[in-house]
Amino acid sequence: MKRVLVWGIAKSGIAAAKLLCERGVFVRINDLKTTDQLANDLKPLDGLTYENRLGEDVMTLLDDIDTLVISPGIPADHKAAKLAREKGVEVISEIELAYRFSKGLLIGVTGTNGKTTTTTLIGEIFKNVGKETFVVGNIGEPYSAHALETNEDSVTVCELSSFQLETIDSFRPHISLILNLTEDHLNRHKTMENYGRIKERVFLNQKPGDCVILNYDDPLTRKMAQNAACDVYFFSAKQKVMGAYATEDGRVIWNDGKNETELLKTDEIYIPGHHNLENALAAVAAAKLGGASDEIITWTLKTFKGVEHRIEFVRSFEGISYINDSKGTNPDSTIKAVECMKVPTVILLGGSVKNSDYLPMSKIIAASNIKYAVLLGDTGETIGEALSKAGFTDFEYVGHDFEKAIAEARKHASEGWNVLLSPACASFDMFRDFEHRGEEFKRIVNEMN
Repeated sequence: MKRVLVWGIAKSGIAAAKLLCERGVFVRINDLKTTDQLANDLKPLDGLTYENRLGEDVMTLLDDIDTLVISPGIPADHKAAKLAREKGVEVISEIELAYRFSKGLLIGVTGTNGKTTTTTLIGEIFKNVGKETFVVGNIGEPYSAHALETNEDSVTVCELSSFQLETIDSFRPHISLILNLTEDHLNRHKTMENYGRIKERVFLNQKPGDCVILNYDDPLTRKMAQNAACDVYFFSAKQKVMGAYATEDGRVIWNDGKNETELLKTDEIYIPGHHNLENALAAVAAAKLGGASDEIITWTLKTFKGVEHRIEFVRSFEGISYINDSKGTNPDSTIKAVECMKVPTVILLGGSVKNSDYLPMSKIIAASNIKYAVLLGDTGETIGEALSKAGFTDFEYVGHDFEKAIAEARKHASEGWNVLLSPACASFDMFRDFEHRGEEFKRIVNEMN
């Protein structure tokens, strides 16, 4: 790797460029945006030597490089990526780049939902063990930002999106997890079969002695075991498996294939909901396989309070509880939030297009504690059509006015109710990302008077 073009200058692109510059590699950076537009983003590169080709056509910048590092937002089949390969240029993700420079125990976490909670929880366990622990990847902290800080005794827990897994090559975690597989990102991946194959890439390079942890309760992930060349463990909230499972009488058990150990009761897990039981079981399996003690695992599960933007209580005002689930970026994730609502609730739904099917979610909403829906964004009207088909007609569409949406939700809620932001969609029609959407929700709610 002598001459590298970093294409796409967001967080991960900046981190990749910085890592390469610090290793003395020739670095060229490119993005559709210009230097003026990206001035603040470029500050981490101050004092480093690189070639700035921002705002130029990437198709003209491929002739004299040997590696192209692409942003997760750029499809692997983009015409520039195809041209690069035709020219003999290696095309990789920032995740692959970071992996080549990192050391220590690596745990890779993917799946459609629950990635951030599970990744964070595993990270907390190993921090409590006393290990130097890096929690990176799709969670918002680029892997490349910390790869050079890792050592043989450190632990890296990496959240992996399908976009990042598209362009790995040698990436090989010691422990990988696939939490579940439901419809998501079909605007990019086209079919569920293709989406599933991309998720399986997390264990593509694993060998016997490495471990993959799969959700036994999800038929799609359970079936993936037949494609794994490494050791396979499961987690299950329903039945006994080799791995981590919950019993009918509410106990969490670790089964290594020889011995069984009871760790705690399911109702002692701090974070609520069936989906968080699954996340906790996945984390138990990863932690046990990574060498964490039963005492540390148990204590962490009893004290871990969850992650920002995932069913996050914001404020109670006028007797109404406001809940931020901005990380609900697909229908299945929103279903999990809806199932956690134990009192009458007004939900805010809608965002940018992913070609999702909203009818199954709408049927669950119609049978739940959701009493009213405020629809917004590019998908709001489409979701309205699905709700109507499901027999749920208590909704309104407010366009792209987020403040109005929250005001309408407030108007339709009563004392003792919830207002839940769980859009079932990505955020890019109105916000930078789901974090920005959640932060704006919290700002508006906290400024209510």
